Amino acid sequence: MTSSDVEILLSPFNLDRVRLRNRVFVPGHTTNFGHDNRPTARHAAYHAERARGGVGLIITEGIRVHPTSAGRHISLGSFDDSSVPAYAAIADAVRQHGTRLFAQLLHTGRQANGDATRTAAWSPGTTPWAAGVHIPHAMGRKDISVVVHAFGAAARRMQLAGYDGVEIHLGHGHLMEQFLSPFTNTRTDAYGGSLEGRLRFTREVLAEVLARAPGLPMGIRISADEFLPGGLTPTDMVEIVGLLRRDFPLLYVHASHAAYHGSYSLGTQMADMSFAHAQFRHHAALFKREFPDLPVLAVCRLDSLPEAADVLAAGEADLVGLARPHIADPHLVRRAEEGRPHDVRSCVACNQGCVGRLEANLPIACVVNPEVGAEREWARARAVPHPGDGSDAPATTRRVLVVGGGPAGMEAALAAYRAGYEVTLAEAGRALGGTISVAAAVPGRERLGLMVADLARELAGCAVAVRLGDRVTAADLLPGGRLDGFDDVIVATGARRAKRRLPGGPPVFDALEAVAALGDDGSPLRGTVLVRDEQGTWAAASLTEALARAGARVHILSPTASFASKITTYSKLALTSRLGELGIRPHLMRDVAAARGHTVVLRDTLGGHTEELTGVTGIVDVGLPVADDGLYRALDARDDAPRVHVVGDANAPRTALEAVYEGRLAGTFLTDAVSGAGLLAQLR
Repeated sequence: MTSSDVEILLSPFNLDRVRLRNRVFVPGHTTNFGHDNRPTARHAAYHAERARGGVGLIITEGIRVHPTSAGRHISLGSFDDSSVPAYAAIADAVRQHGTRLFAQLLHTGRQANGDATRTAAWSPGTTPWAAGVHIPHAMGRKDISVVVHAFGAAARRMQLAGYDGVEIHLGHGHLMEQFLSPFTNTRTDAYGGSLEGRLRFTREVLAEVLARAPGLPMGIRISADEFLPGGLTPTDMVEIVGLLRRDFPLLYVHASHAAYHGSYSLGTQMADMSFAHAQFRHHAALFKREFPDLPVLAVCRLDSLPEAADVLAAGEADLVGLARPHIADPHLVRRAEEGRPHDVRSCVACNQGCVGRLEANLPIACVVNPEVGAEREWARARAVPHPGDGSDAPATTRRVLVVGGGPAGMEAALAAYRAGYEVTLAEAGRALGGTISVAAAVPGRERLGLMVADLARELAGCAVAVRLGDRVTAADLLPGGRLDGFDDVIVATGARRAKRRLPGGPPVFDALEAVAALGDDGSPLRGTVLVRDEQGTWAAASLTEALARAGARVHILSPTASFASKITTYSKLALTSRLGELGIRPHLMRDVAAARGHTVVLRDTLGGHTEELTGVTGIVDVGLPVADDGLYRALDARDDAPRVHVVGDANAPRTALEAVYEGRLAGTFLTDAVSGAGLLAQLR
């Protein structure tokens, strides 16, 4: 990436009288940093870091305008005037870095989970957003009036808090889209039926916002396509935007897509790495073509600045939004301006730390950026020395050996170097990356390789001694050993893959062996394959899809009642759609009881009855991995060994999210992950 690749992005742009220093914005995305439905100091630090990183515009996550949309206390809302100071604190934090700030206002409607508040969700009708979830309350006329006034009151508060504008969310299947869409709006009163009836609620909201917050710039976010049978189409949305623009001074149209519905549609909303880059850019292009004088904002899977710049260069949008890439690296724009594009950590579009944690009602995190949500604390950690043993000795006198060159080990080595220690990284293999590099070889998961490439590039720019092909033993580190003299050892040796053989049955492959066999047309994994999944992660799911695309007839088995239980719903809905098209056969609440020849006997884990699966040519066993922690335990047992710390899968087999986080903690503080997290918390 060179400055010429992104020059168009770095030029100023005027949204009417709101002047932006460049054409890059951070779209609204939920963080779960709230408390009592109000923003916190964590929000201010998070957005300030991205403003410091050079972005031109930040749009806040959705601010609920009424308690019926709150759902949880960690979401944001503005229900009364006492919330103004908390929002003003964010505006102050962002403004000092020259970035403009808009507030996104919304009511989520029927998907507002009322479990926490014991309230009913509100919607135009009573149809739930997915099977097995709460039935919403069909809004009456007074309910509608309450929400209309709530939008206006929230806009006025944002104006008082010093925001540069508001974005009214008409998309993503939230309440306003529920009224707009014939798929969800089956009302027969003045708020349903014809397009004019379905538009009435939106018109009232926009009019109220303008009346209560006069002079406050107002844009709209839409879903250009609901991807639902009988739902809103791009043609419909062009007509709707045209009608609204005729009657209201719209500052811009922010063209997104999808509806909050338990189907493929929701799976597209935060498209993961299974989708193509910028797969939905044609939506922005449509609105730019139809409304050439109306600023258009493009969004979704714009993964890097050069790729985003291509959208602008093609005349398909005026501004480009990068949400997840700014979670991964808040300084994207600044690094490009300074000619340091190699410093960027790439978003891998895994949806693991951001979307996955949201679904679990946890604050967002990031696989490649362990500082998300703790920007203040990490800044303070970098500002003070951490000798690691509580002594007054300078950090540079400590020698640190990191054993293992996967994500945890690479991150630990970088963190230790940046903390001022003398660092050596030893990897038994001939290349860095560990299991992540293997996973990146699976079709559809290639972006995982960016994590390895970025970490390796950063290591190459540091004075870290990297020793490949060096298998370290405990004896090497004891007094007199070939590696004697290290003060601390960080063990990041990963995990071993389990494989349960079935004597007399089909050949069994572990996950790593299955990846290696993907390119072998003569492999038993080209016939009828059974994938045994005991993890519920992408390990089994991605292999299942890859084997099917290679021509295998694939069955996937889980001993639990849930398929891919650890994959976020947003990704799973798209995944299951693809697997269905490929003819994958699921076997839930089943385990393998026995095998003979090409027949595998499956046992029902609930009732114990058995059934046979015939013609099986190969089995992929994605069982529970085992920590490869022998080096850690050998050193931990010796009083004459260096201090030892264990991170990542060697600590306990989990995911790259935990591995990178623990690596950063161990390298910075030279302690175990729990103690390191405690030290970090003390810096608040």
